[in-house]
Amino acid sequence: MGMAVLAAVAALTAPASAQTLAGEKAVAIPAIAGVTATGAQWDLAWAGLMTADGMVGTDDGGLLFAQEQSNSIRKLTADGQEQIYLSGVAGAGAVSIDAKGRLFTVERTCTDPGLNMPSCAELTRVVQLAPERRLLANSFADGRTLGRLNDVMADGLGGAYFTVGGVYRASADGKVSVVAEGDGIFTNGLVLSPDGKTLYVTNRTTIMAFDVRGDGSTANRRDFASLDKEEGGFGGDGMAVDNQGRLYVTAAAGIYVFDKGGAQLGIIPTPRPAITLAFSGPGKQTLYVGTMGAVGPDGKAWTTPKGVRNVAMTIYRMKTLATGFKGRPK
Repeated sequence: MGMAVLAAVAALTAPASAQTLAGEKAVAIPAIAGVTATGAQWDLAWAGLMTADGMVGTDDGGLLFAQEQSNSIRKLTADGQEQIYLSGVAGAGAVSIDAKGRLFTVERTCTDPGLNMPSCAELTRVVQLAPERRLLANSFADGRTLGRLNDVMADGLGGAYFTVGGVYRASADGKVSVVAEGDGIFTNGLVLSPDGKTLYVTNRTTIMAFDVRGDGSTANRRDFASLDKEEGGFGGDGMAVDNQGRLYVTAAAGIYVFDKGGAQLGIIPTPRPAITLAFSGPGKQTLYVGTMGAVGPDGKAWTTPKGVRNVAMTIYRMKTLATGFKGRPK
């Protein structure tokens, strides 16, 4: 997709109010004790022809998400208005904010194979964007470049955990260490428990857990839970936690919900394949989910020319019984 096409896509992006619901599947939300009520339903919050990935709630009830194709962090306000929150974020891939308000992202630069852009000399990197921009890492300890980065999770100490095949940590002083890599490791999303003492990481259809020490280092890798309804594909993707320590994981079947001991409480189906989620809204009792696919301005399911990756997404939201963890946005 060349720059002219990207500009055209940006011009076509329409607010949720202009969209119809082509391409969705009808879903019935099950009642899950403490999580969802009987009769709960998804409402359309946003739709666009570019990505809305790696989302995180904000203290004012809004939602931040990374939009790789426009090199920006976008904000969806509590009343549904889309804003440019930060621009000049090269290939923004995900967002995380710690309890001190430090905002982190992964910059994928121009590594998206679907964009077919000219060769790019910029290295991918893990960066702090606010309150000031600061590079955390653009290479591993052995000098290898990071490659196409996936997700990011602030460690609360000025550094961040990130995934790119394996899972790693960039400390506040820029040192990169391995959390897990190698055979059998293919990571995607990650999130900390409310107390910050456990790091959860998706590994295809398994959720790994690690103990987190006071200095941010990790130990005691173990299998925490399984996504037992997944067949093929990449398994789990984005994750979130609520204030009771329940873990929410997006996957093809919907949003898996686990208690803090790893027992599956249920699956919340979604109208489209889910890849990212976050709690926000009044009282942090609204669950937002980012899903694959959207409709174009003509009201039909958005498609792209042969050989061009379709990155359109739709965000839905639902009122929940559960309350997102308020001590840290993500």
